[in-house]
Amino acid sequence: MTDAKPLGADEATFIEVAGSGDTARFALLTERHRRELQVHCYRMLANYEDAQDLTQETFLRAWNKRESFEGQASLRTWLYRIATNACLDFLDKRNDRTPVPVELPDSDSEVLYLQPYPDRMLPEDPQESVVSRETIELAFIVAVQHLPPRQRAVFILRDVLGWPASKAADALDLTVASVTSALQRARVTMREQLPDHRLDWRGPATHELSKDERGVVKSYIDAHERNDLDGLISLLREDLRFAMLPDSGTLTTMAKDAVDGWVSGGLFQRGHDDWRGITTTVNHMPAAALYLRTPGDPEHRLFAIAALHIVDGKIAELTGFDATGKPWLGLPPAL
Repeated sequence: MTDAKPLGADEATFIEVAGSGDTARFALLTERHRRELQVHCYRMLANYEDAQDLTQETFLRAWNKRESFEGQASLRTWLYRIATNACLDFLDKRNDRTPVPVELPDSDSEVLYLQPYPDRMLPEDPQESVVSRETIELAFIVAVQHLPPRQRAVFILRDVLGWPASKAADALDLTVASVTSALQRARVTMREQLPDHRLDWRGPATHELSKDERGVVKSYIDAHERNDLDGLISLLREDLRFAMLPDSGTLTTMAKDAVDGWVSGGLFQRGHDDWRGITTTVNHMPAAALYLRTPGDPEHRLFAIAALHIVDGKIAELTGFDATGKPWLGLPPAL
């Protein structure tokens, strides 16, 4: 994320493009940054669809402001600055996106706009800090939502992307002292919200799922397809944390109680017992895309996406997302 000094090839070309108004060359120079900018917007907003929209807004603003680019910062830095401020403008206008109160019990359940992020849309370079598993998992994304918008921006620019305080201050039109103070407050909040084993968000990035994780998600799908409730219970940790968005409420519940609750809600009963599943990943987490065939329908339709946090071979956290009627995240709508 360092600025280009002296003027880099991309920066020189962009200045030339800005003067000529060549839209095709503008797109060629900026499009290569789309995926990482989209992840940046997602961290700010916790919503995949909004992140897509704000990334497009970033490119529109960049085009409209193209002649203001002088190459004093790298093109990449300039685009991140635009994207950050586009997200801040969005948050300023949305009353439903106010920060989640830190003191609210089980406050992660109140991030009702949370959406999973498909791994296929993450940047392809495994060395990029923007794809660090520790900073894209759902628990981290939810914790960030407890920060006020500008504090959130400071935290992401400084601790996730590794920007120096002076660059973050310039991007947000703040003083270095204000950035330093905001970062200190943000770190306190993040440490309050994240479990101890997830606090090293500035450590070496990990990306790959373990063999253990892949085996558990496969068993989770198999249990659905066989309607094996005992097998499903055996996969869940006794202190399971469960949420089903967009419904409010995160439960810490016994494994058997969780499954009994799903059954009492109609799942695994006649008409809701013909399952198929696809193993996938979202937010660098193992996930199951679950498809349900209802009576009279020749196909299994996408029903839900279950993102799983697995600890010692057990599902410790299960965040479900209602996917009914959505050809979501590039998944097939029916099997």
